[in-house]
Amino acid sequence: MNYDLVISSQPSKVDIALLKDKKLVELHEETGNSAFQVGDLYLGRIRKVMPGLNAAFVDVGYEKDGFLHYLDLGPRVRTLMKFIELTRTGKLKSTMLDRFRPEAEIEKTGKINEVLSQGKDILVQVAKEPISTKGPRLTTELSFAGKYMVLVPFSDKVSISQKIKTNEEKKRLKDIFKDLKPKGFGLIVRTAAQNKKVQDLENDLNELVDRWVKMIEKAKDAKPPTRVMGELSRSSSMLRDMLSSEFDNIYVDNAEVHAQISKYLGNAPEKLKKLKHYKGNQPLFEHLGLNKQIKALFGKHVTIKNGSYLVIEHTEALHVIDVNSGPRTNADNDQETNALDCNLEAAKEVARQLRLRDMGGIIVVDFIDMHKSDNRKALHQLLKDEMKDDRAKHNVLPPSKFGLVQITRQRVRPEMDIKTKEKCPSCGGSGEIEASVLFDTEIENSVSFVMNEQNEKKITVKVHPYIAAYLTQGKWPWSRSVVKQWAKKNNGSIEVESSTNYAFMEYHIYNSRGEEIRLS
Repeated sequence: MNYDLVISSQPSKVDIALLKDKKLVELHEETGNSAFQVGDLYLGRIRKVMPGLNAAFVDVGYEKDGFLHYLDLGPRVRTLMKFIELTRTGKLKSTMLDRFRPEAEIEKTGKINEVLSQGKDILVQVAKEPISTKGPRLTTELSFAGKYMVLVPFSDKVSISQKIKTNEEKKRLKDIFKDLKPKGFGLIVRTAAQNKKVQDLENDLNELVDRWVKMIEKAKDAKPPTRVMGELSRSSSMLRDMLSSEFDNIYVDNAEVHAQISKYLGNAPEKLKKLKHYKGNQPLFEHLGLNKQIKALFGKHVTIKNGSYLVIEHTEALHVIDVNSGPRTNADNDQETNALDCNLEAAKEVARQLRLRDMGGIIVVDFIDMHKSDNRKALHQLLKDEMKDDRAKHNVLPPSKFGLVQITRQRVRPEMDIKTKEKCPSCGGSGEIEASVLFDTEIENSVSFVMNEQNEKKITVKVHPYIAAYLTQGKWPWSRSVVKQWAKKNNGSIEVESSTNYAFMEYHIYNSRGEEIRLS
């Protein structure tokens, strides 16, 4: 398996793509508005305590109050509330927990009104981002994620990742953190810590403790509702999680991100060789053919192979995926074998789609009916195997007697939704366009206006590839191209670039600084 990581950084957003054997399997987008993302810490105020729901609604500054259930309080919530109250009233000077006396833990089956009361200030962390009409889901079990570990305040337990198999390495890590860990803090040691030097682990731990100290210092004088600590940007947190894996290539198109990842990878020459700084004229995603994959994968209909396809529908409560064989049949096989072959291919694409779109909640997949139990078992096993790489918590049930497979998948943020159908820029949705025979005249007039009236003597015209071919090739082998004639006529320089993202009769003009020139 070959894994590639692609990071395209633009002024307004950062796109991160994960490729498996050159196929897109994950896509993440971070825009400038990163409020209320998973991991953010807020000093909120309890608006309502609802004994019937065994939950409270907390004002954290979002348009909808955050939801805090009793089960998300954690056993040490009284200790947290006491610590924050004493800190905010100035009765507690130290931000560390070595001398702080903890309160008794709450019962697992207790009632919310026995612990929380309306109007009280409370420190909470976002566990699930706002989705649809719901506010953020909150928790008071605070955690600070780092490269090699997760810091858990008000706990003394050290847990080692189950993916670290060797007892020697588990013992080594426990011995290290027994001496390094400050009192009053617990640790969850991640798989990435395996075989790392003590100095690297200590640096990561110190950085997490420093984040705790800064957060508490800010919370002292904060007025609720306010954010007292933001998680790393989504792109940075993804890099933190993803770069613990091995990649064959890492493509970036931004010098700052390139330097950041170089520092993250350290001085290992074999890893730095895989990091590639792309400096081409085409956008990085287009250069690697990812835009075409995105357009093909995010529609309602997703083609698999030989004509078989998926139909994906979304509702508020669940997602439904229907598997269709289309014209796909093999005359040499019987109906059961054809159904199995189609279902196995569909299972691979279903697992890919769940990660790609970040679909969460309940997913129901309607596979083609199969009568043999061995075939249904094979389908179930393949689907589980294909979802092993999925970092979101999930559960896949065996096919029912109706051929339905039910999947639950952790949902912590809104589903990735990319519109694949575009409004025609030429007709504006009316269904009628200007006469195509006049299109080159329209571009020529725009070019003449920009070069003469706005005095831009060096411009770039971006158009559909078919139009680009017409503009850059002469009508006869010995004649000048159209664009060269325009350049000579207007006494300037014109470059032509093509983009498959453009509609047939769409064009844009850019100046020498790469800024688009608005014509209307």
